[in-house]
Parts: sequence; structure tokens; C-alpha cells
Amino acid sequence: MAKHAATDLPTYTPEEEKWVIRNKDGIPVGTKPHTKWTWWRIALWIGIALLGALGWTMLAIIRGEDVNAIWFVVSAVCTYAIGYRFYALYIQKKIMRPDDRNATPAERINNGKDFDPTNRVVLYGHHFAAIAGAGPLVGPVLAAQMGYLPSTLWIIFGVLFAGAVQDMLVLFFSMRRGGRSLGQMARDEIGRFGGTLATIIVFIMLMIVLAVLAMVCVNALAESAWGVFAVGCTLPIAIGMGLWLRFVQPGKVTQVSIVGFALLVLAIIGGRWVAESSFGEYLHLSPTTLVWAMVIYGFFAAVLPVWLLLTPRDYLSTFMKVGTIVLLALGIVFVRPVLEMPAVTEFASNTAGPVFAGTLFPFLFITVACGALSGMHAMVASGTTPKMIQKESQVRMIGYAGMLMESFVAIMALAAATSLSQGIYFSMNTSAASLQKIAGPEVVAASQTPEALAASAIKKMGVTDVSGNKIEAHWTTEDENGKTVTYYGQEALKKVAEDVGEKSIVSRTGGAPTLAVSMSNIMRQWIGGNSMAGFWYHFAIMFEALFILSAVDAVTRVARFQLSDALGNWIPKFKDPSWKVGGWIATGVVVASWGSLLLMGVTDPRGGIQTLFPLFGIANQLIAAVALMVVTVMVARKGYKKYIWIPALPLVFDTATTFTASYQKIFSPDPALGYWTQHAKAKELLASGKLDAANTEIQEAVARNTFIQGTLSILFVVVVALVFIAAVIEIVKAFKRVEPITSEDPFEESKYYAPTHMFPTSLEHKLEQEFEVVGEPALVPSKHSGH
Repeated sequence: MAKHAATDLPTYTPEEEKWVIRNKDGIPVGTKPHTKWTWWRIALWIGIALLGALGWTMLAIIRGEDVNAIWFVVSAVCTYAIGYRFYALYIQKKIMRPDDRNATPAERINNGKDFDPTNRVVLYGHHFAAIAGAGPLVGPVLAAQMGYLPSTLWIIFGVLFAGAVQDMLVLFFSMRRGGRSLGQMARDEIGRFGGTLATIIVFIMLMIVLAVLAMVCVNALAESAWGVFAVGCTLPIAIGMGLWLRFVQPGKVTQVSIVGFALLVLAIIGGRWVAESSFGEYLHLSPTTLVWAMVIYGFFAAVLPVWLLLTPRDYLSTFMKVGTIVLLALGIVFVRPVLEMPAVTEFASNTAGPVFAGTLFPFLFITVACGALSGMHAMVASGTTPKMIQKESQVRMIGYAGMLMESFVAIMALAAATSLSQGIYFSMNTSAASLQKIAGPEVVAASQTPEALAASAIKKMGVTDVSGNKIEAHWTTEDENGKTVTYYGQEALKKVAEDVGEKSIVSRTGGAPTLAVSMSNIMRQWIGGNSMAGFWYHFAIMFEALFILSAVDAVTRVARFQLSDALGNWIPKFKDPSWKVGGWIATGVVVASWGSLLLMGVTDPRGGIQTLFPLFGIANQLIAAVALMVVTVMVARKGYKKYIWIPALPLVFDTATTFTASYQKIFSPDPALGYWTQHAKAKELLASGKLDAANTEIQEAVARNTFIQGTLSILFVVVVALVFIAAVIEIVKAFKRVEPITSEDPFEESKYYAPTHMFPTSLEHKLEQEFEVVGEPALVPSKHSGH
């Protein structure tokens, strides 16, 4: 440091200097934790705790007939803050024990392709965009049929003690092991037999997860010129951002963020104009065309350098994602909609739910999925993110807080859905076949429109509102004279479709359209009035597609790492992250696998979501169980036996719910639940010879799909059970062993500095200034092309 003029370096007080971590050359590499409790900090946290307690009291205890959706926001934000500040910090101190003197894989390898030290703000955006797929948007909307309270409790407390814990620990342990994939870590920790089984079964389940994510995106973008244009524009904008950060203004995130966000807003606004122009006809793409477009995009997103497309695009889409969710939260605060759905409905205790079949335990937890706990997140946390993180101390902010943000997305989706009229909610989320069955043949014969059929079926559904009265669709809007009027029954359903610009909203299953109508209903009351209902609806549809596509591209790259690591056990060349041919081969296999499942789904006469979504829920949670089991083994082998309960508690709960759900889907004699019962019934109908051509095609699809679903469900449970047996054996060995063992990479002294927090402290600002002067040029962002 003596070669630098004193005037070039910031000065530190003795108090500040004692908190600075320097390497042997005197270069700053981190700061020691040094938060002090003051009277105002204590008062702040007491205030947060009391406000959160008030919110939970209003939601769970003093409910009455009018429960305001604003309490969702209050309860969630206060509980998240407490969980992040105290529980996440406790786990960091007891299990993770980050050391910023240790170089991360991004610093050590730094090949400018997959391993690239990435600004923590940009990486947070990438990580959140990668993990936030269809689950937090669709799952809570579907689970709302059981009432608002069970889902709220699971989404908020599930994320604190399960989902965020999994994401943070998998990210940390992968980073300490050179960014290795979950499958490779399982092989290293559990052994060759259990690890190989885990690698194979996790890869198969991940292909199903990717296919469902892509299918929801295809359904949202199909025949939507506005959505296709807006989402398509994110590609050149992201590439421009990546090139600018790499070669023009390395490290200057603020400027490029402002420009990128402005261009994104222009693309969203311009999308409506393009859709209504003559050029818009060319953007009305069929589902099959979109499948091929997504497969091609997924391939290039997975093989191009992360700084060029994937990271800036995910960071860019985070503005859209977080901005829209914050906008919805503010809309709820200003509009203060009353919840239409009761705290707990009749469908929590039976299998007659028209949205999905199954009782609260275990199917609520399988349906909510990603908003509280998701195996897909473990793949991202052991895929792209650990290869880009700058410092070990950033893991808590990126892993735990990133998952909290996704949970907040799920809570906002639930709040929007449960504030919608129950009659509209069930009309949208009940399939046409189910509506006909509920209404009865006489009503079906007499009904001239889908709206008339739905209105009659809703009355016969046996669902009651918060006052115990039978539900009926209602929609408050404005007539042609600008007068506020409320419509009921089939007129309400027609008016909803008219206001949002759709031909019909009846039987628009899948959750995404319901969320769009719900968001539009809230936002039009805050901004723009009834004339903006159509804009907000289509804006929400496009937002959902963008939300999900960011997860597809990132998880495709993650699956490529998983496959390369697995192949590397037999062909070592595949483990070389710089070998382009190996990356292309692995990526080709991945996109071909999920692309073929996706193509099968979109051409399914019953709608592919019915085939793949049940498997998606179970497969996703089984991946989470494998991830938590691997983490539990690592904690035991590391010697932290007294803290093994931290990953073990969510592991036990997740395993119990997922295995129970699998058992019921495989063996239940209830036709609403059991795959093999449905399969036998379809075969019986086909053998009767009484079906017309259309129904024959449907029953053939049922027989084929339930056979696939049932077979895969058995395979998943058996293989995961074998992996667990191998893992338990390793845990028992660890408890008997005196000396801890680990597969972590050897310590290598860091030469790199980056702040720990999202918003740097004054001391961190000073250290950034010093590192600009004394740091190695290859590692200083402003001196070396974005590294």
C-alpha cells in the first residue's frame, strides 16, 4: 500500500479500522460484523413485532365478516423482517460461518463465462428472477379454494423455516464446493450409490418442472401479440446492458439500470400499440410455434456467457417483477379490498374441490409449492448463483432475502385472488367438464352461453361466503353513463370479460388468468378507473409470462450444469467449465428433454396442464426433500451436530407431506385423486364402445397420461426413499465420528472486496474507494471489462 499516495486512500478512525478484514498484502477483503444495539434499534424492532402481531390477530383471530387485505401486507412484511434479522443471522453464525478472507469460486476461476464476480445488486436480481417462476403466482391462487388462512400461514412461516433456509444453505455449501450442482454434492456427501440415484432422479424431475414452467408461459403468450412483443424486447435490451457493463462502463450499475428500466417501460407501453397495428398479426403465435421459440431461446441462454444475456435479462425482469408486486401491494394498501374468501372453506376437508382434488393435508403444501418451499430453487442455488457471488457474507442477503421476496409475491397473489368474488373465482378455475357435471344435464341442455352454465353451476356448488350464504358471482363497474353499478350471476361474468377485453373468462383454468383479473380489479380502483381494467389485465398477463420465462432460461442453464457434472464422473472432460463442446452437448440434451415434454403438453386434447401440473407439484417438493437431506448430511459431517435440527425439521415435514401426497395419488380409490383409479375408469369407458370420436380421444389421453403419471410417481418415491436410506447411514456415521470431515474446496486467500449489504454502510463505501486504488486490476470492475 506504500506505493499509493496517501491522498488516494480514504482515512479510517481507529474504531472503523478494527472492523476491517485485510489479507496478508493489506488489501481489504471484508468487514467484521459490528452492529450494536441502541435504544432506537430496540424500539424499532419492538414496533415491528407489535405491528406484525396486530396483523396476525386481524387475520387469524378477530376475523368477523370484513377482513381487509391490507393485513396480508402488514403481517408478511413484519414477519419477514424479523425472520431475516434474527433467524437467518442465527443460522449464518451457527452453521454457515462465512469468511470473507476465503475467495469464492467466482474470484478463483473467473473465466468470464459461467464464473464471473457479479455485483451483488445485479446478482440478487438474477437469483430472484431465476427462482421466481410460475409457482408463487399460480400455486396460491389455486390453493385459495381452501380459504385464505391455511395458505397464508404456510407461505409466511414455511418460507422462514423451510424455503429460505434451504435456498441459503444450498447456496452457501455449493459456493464452498466450487459451485458444484446438487447432484454432484449428493454424490460427494452420500456416496456413489445414493448420489448417483439422486442425480438421475433429480434430473428427471427437473425436466418436468421446466416443462410446466414453460407451459404456463406458452399459455400466457399464445395469441398475445402484446406479450410476445414486450417479452421479446427484453432480449436486445438485456444484451445491450450486458455489453455496456462489460466494455463501456464496467461496474456502473445505476446508470445502465435507469436506461434499461426506461426501455422496458417503453416496450410494455408500446406493446399495446404494436398489438393493435397491422404488424401485430405476425406476433399472434400459436402454442406450437412458441414451443420451438422457447427451446431455441433456452439453448442460447444456457450457452452464451452469463454476463451477455442471462444475468442482465434476469436483472432487467426483476425491475418488472418487483415493481409490479410492490405496485400491487400499494394498490391493496390504498384500495383496502375486503376478502371475499372465508378463512377456511368446505374444500379444506374433502376431495370435492373444483379447482383441484385433495384435502388440506397434504395437498395445500404441494399446491402452494414455490411460494414457501421449492426444490427448483435448490437447483438455482447450486447452479448459476454460486458461480457468480462475490463474497461469502453476501449469501444471506441473496439466498434468504431472495426467497423472502418470492414469498411476498405469493402472498400478494393470494391476497388478490381471495379479494375477488367467489362466484367469479370458481367460474374461472373450474373446468368446463366439471361445470357441466355440477350443473346437471338439464341445465347444460338449456344453457345458451358458458356464463349461464357457470352461474347455474355455482349455485349448486354448495360453497358459502363469510356470512354462510350461498355464493353468487358479482362485479362492480361503471355503465355507459359512468354510474357505478353491480352485476350478478351470468351478467357479472359477461361484464368481467367485457371490461378486461376477453371473449369469456369462464373456465380459464390454471390460476394465471384469475390472478390477472384480480390484479386488474384492484389496480383499476386505484389508477385509471374502469377504463383501465383491460390495460391492467393484459399488463398482468404479460408480467406473468415475463416472470416465468426468467426461471426457464436460468433453470435450463442449471440443468446443463447438473448434467455436465454427472457426465464428468465418467468423462472427466465434461467437468471442465470452459469446454464449449461439452456445454453445447449437455444443453442440447436438456432443451430436447423438457422441449419434448412441453410439445406433448400443448398438443394434449385435455390441456397439458392437467397432465403435468400434479407431477410438477410432487416432483418439485421431492427435489426440495433431496436438497434438504443433502444439507442435513453436510451439517452432520461438518460436526455441527447440535444444529442439525435447522435443516432436519423442514426435511421431515416436506418428506411427510410429499410422500403422503404420492401415496394418495398412487393408491387412492377416489377417482378424483388416484391415478390408477382414473386409468382403470378410462380403460373401462374405452372398452364399452359407447363414446363418440371426441370423447374417445379424451379418454385415450386420460388412460395414457394417468399411466405415465402413476408410473413416474412410483419411480420418484422409490428412488428418493433409497437416497434417504443412504443419507441416513451417512448421518449415523457422522454422529459416531469424532473428527468432522468435509468436501469443501481448500481455503484460498481472497484478493477481492465487495460490500456485504444491499445498501453499503459508510465504512463499506470507504473500503470500495480503497479497493479501487489498491486492488488487483483484473478484479477491480472499473479497470477490467466488468470483472
